[in-house]
Parts: sequence; C-alpha cells; structure tokens
Amino acid sequence: MPKILDRLVSQLKKKGKSEKAAYAIATASLQKSGSFKKGSNKLTRKGKKRQSMGAAARAKNRAATRAGKSTRKYKYNSKTNQAKLK
Repeated sequence: MPKILDRLVSQLKKKGKSEKAAYAIATASLQKSGSFKKGSNKLTRKGKKRQSMGAAARAKNRAATRAGKSTRKYKYNSKTNQAKLK
C-alpha cells in the first residue's frame, strides 16, 4: 500500500471511520484527484510526484500567491505560522 494511502486511511480512522470505510473513501478520493489509476491502487505519474507540503511551505505559498511573488522571497515564522518578505 502506498504511503499516501496509508496516511489518508489513518487520518480517517482517527476521525471515527471504520477500517473499510476509511479505505474506500481514501481510495476514491485519490482516484478522483488523479493520484491513483481508476479501479486500482497503482500510482499514476502525478501520484508519484505528489509531495505533501509542510507548514512552512504552505504559509510561504499562501503569502506568495496573495502578493503574486515567488515563495523564495519569503521567510517562515513558526511562532505565528506566517511568512513574511525577507
């Protein structure tokens, strides 16, 4: 089982879903997003490239998207969970 599916199933189980329901929901959502091939648990090219962003990358991405600039120009502050221009 791919790591991404494992992680999604564990998150859904923590929310109170049964094992079967969590597995079905996770598989369906990954197939819908194009990370899995339809009808199987094999990763597509998009799924192999997929990387989850950490808190810092998400904050930099948010700030850069709002300002229309590059994420490289931002510095992350873990105390406020925000990115500011360098």
